[in-house]
Amino acid sequence: MIPEVRHSLQNSLIEQCLPDGRKLYWQSGSEPYLTIDDGFELYFALTRDDGAQRIIVKPVRHAVTSGTSVLQGLLAALYCLFDDASGIRAVELDMSVYTDLAQILQQRGLAYPVQQYGRDGQAHHLECSRALLWQVPELWLSRQPPCYPLHYAVTNGKRHPLRPVAPRGILYQRYIRTLDKTISFRTIDDTTDLETFHRWMNTPRVAHFWEMQGSREEHARYIEDVLKDRHLHPLIGCFDGEPFGYFEAYWAKEDRIAPFYDVDDYDRGLHMLVGEERFRGPHFVSTWLPSLAHCLFLDDPRTRNVVAEPRADNAKMIAYMQAAGFHKIKEFDFPHKRAAMMVLPREVYFDQFCS
Repeated sequence: MIPEVRHSLQNSLIEQCLPDGRKLYWQSGSEPYLTIDDGFELYFALTRDDGAQRIIVKPVRHAVTSGTSVLQGLLAALYCLFDDASGIRAVELDMSVYTDLAQILQQRGLAYPVQQYGRDGQAHHLECSRALLWQVPELWLSRQPPCYPLHYAVTNGKRHPLRPVAPRGILYQRYIRTLDKTISFRTIDDTTDLETFHRWMNTPRVAHFWEMQGSREEHARYIEDVLKDRHLHPLIGCFDGEPFGYFEAYWAKEDRIAPFYDVDDYDRGLHMLVGEERFRGPHFVSTWLPSLAHCLFLDDPRTRNVVAEPRADNAKMIAYMQAAGFHKIKEFDFPHKRAAMMVLPREVYFDQFCS
């Protein structure tokens, strides 16, 4: 049986927001098409092959009055299609009208042939999976991160790759249909976010785990310090622009966690807190935690694992993390706490969890 396809071949209009702020609109139905508010349009033929148990997507024509390329439009359309059809793991692309684009998709590792080559020596039918598409950074990141050149440095006696300077502003965003909200992560601002950070850290629930109660001046110095630390990227999580939590993404190789597991050069770690009470609960965690991991995996394709070390007695957080694909490999002792070593491998995230 073909997996249940929610809305895919019915009439529905989906509005999404790209990381650069442009709006895109996906109209499904018998003659689906995608439009972007800068004037780009891409039209499709969408059919179901019950025998092969797949959906076939064929881009047939486009209209361009903007700088959006056909490749960008196609990727955005596939993003909407996968979001609209939650049961689909992969689609077949009939690229017979756009043979040059078929080559680009294969060169970038976004699709692979599913049929023999045609008379022109090119593969016209390709398969694109949700797991591959979710590794396309331009769909979610506000900037295109190059792979920072590999050059080793030593910090506090620890040898590690030299890290890029963390960018300011919004790093990642995506629309969450189940919440009808857009989640985003941006670098903390040492001026506009100070009051919120100060309030969160003095909340008894947060203070119990973070142990960072203090004055406004102490918290201002803390934010200043983490913004200077190249092994940390301090982030504010927002729903529809409203801050809900504070997160520290760190490079694990030069962090205190490194001796406690088989750390890789580009592993990323997380410290997490939700400051706003109304954004607590499993329905929000199941959104922001996978999105945060997604953000870090996209930020550098060499990142093999996202790790965390919550307190071993924080059973609720550990359960949330396990639901998001993390697994607990052991418990160990930091000087200040008994910790659980939680690991989310890249392969698990893209091939199992997000599919």
